[in-house]
Amino acid sequence: MDEQKLSRRRLLHTAAVLGVATGAAKRAEASAAPPRKGKTPPLTPDEMAAVETALGKRGSYVEAQATYTVPLPRGDLKMTVAGAPVPIPFGFGGWVSVKKTLDGKAAVLMSDTVLLQDEVNPLISAAQAAGLEVSALHNHFFFEEPRIFYMHVHGMSERVDDLARRYADAIRATKLFPANQAPAGPPPTRTGKEIFDLPALDAVIGHTGVVNGPTYKYTIGRDDLTITAMGAEMTAAIGLNTWASFAGTSADDAHIAGDVAMLEPEVNPVVRALRRGNLNVVALHHHMLGEEPRIIFLHYYGRGPATTLARGFRSALDELGKHGKTMSRMSGMRRGR
Repeated sequence: MDEQKLSRRRLLHTAAVLGVATGAAKRAEASAAPPRKGKTPPLTPDEMAAVETALGKRGSYVEAQATYTVPLPRGDLKMTVAGAPVPIPFGFGGWVSVKKTLDGKAAVLMSDTVLLQDEVNPLISAAQAAGLEVSALHNHFFFEEPRIFYMHVHGMSERVDDLARRYADAIRATKLFPANQAPAGPPPTRTGKEIFDLPALDAVIGHTGVVNGPTYKYTIGRDDLTITAMGAEMTAAIGLNTWASFAGTSADDAHIAGDVAMLEPEVNPVVRALRRGNLNVVALHHHMLGEEPRIIFLHYYGRGPATTLARGFRSALDELGKHGKTMSRMSGMRRGR
């Protein structure tokens, strides 16, 4: 038995040296671990400092979710959607998050990167050379200028500092790397607090948002679900969330953009709700690999009075948690044809 355990340890060590193979091997092993909601071991101060040192930028720690996140905004971009200028916090800020697996034996990294078209494949190559994996590539908007793609990167390591160093190596030549980011511009003349009636929006949506410059954003987790990927619990702070961001020149001429995190049976009810609210569905895709149960993400966009947009988003929220966790009912219908 001891000899078998030793052979297994040697095998895992070899996989770690092989980079990309590490993630695939550990994902397969970790998927067998039973979910234990809310039991993620915390990151230590030294581990968080290692992330900060590797990236050269301080992040924030959500203690309740044991997740450390560093924002990676694309402040070098000047964005428009359908000809109208929109601020970077509206939906053009990337991030990287780190947490431990449920058993505390490894660390997991997930990141959403905001890229111009010609930046996509160089980062794919750099990420894979660093032993990380690409889990998704897609759009979030229609009619944005310049054209933007969002690439999700993830990885695993036995040590947080190793994982942070590999991620830093992957993005070092890009505008995502903090040392290469554009300096902060002047503060906005009006913030989201002055532009929008925040209590009115909160009353419609049933949650409280956060002002970020000229925007107001809601981030809502799926506390009704226990989702694991790579042996770690996926929570709002590491990307398992539904969000809505408001921007615009006034409450009567607002933009909304966001993402809805759904189980498979919830997808089409959410689509119908958004379309009834005259919100545009612009993307439907996955963000992760190997998560259990499977999560689908939907991006949407709309323009109009802020409270009208909020009601459309609220109608989509109302569909979550109502349609079961599997597609067995629909599968049965297909078999009966």
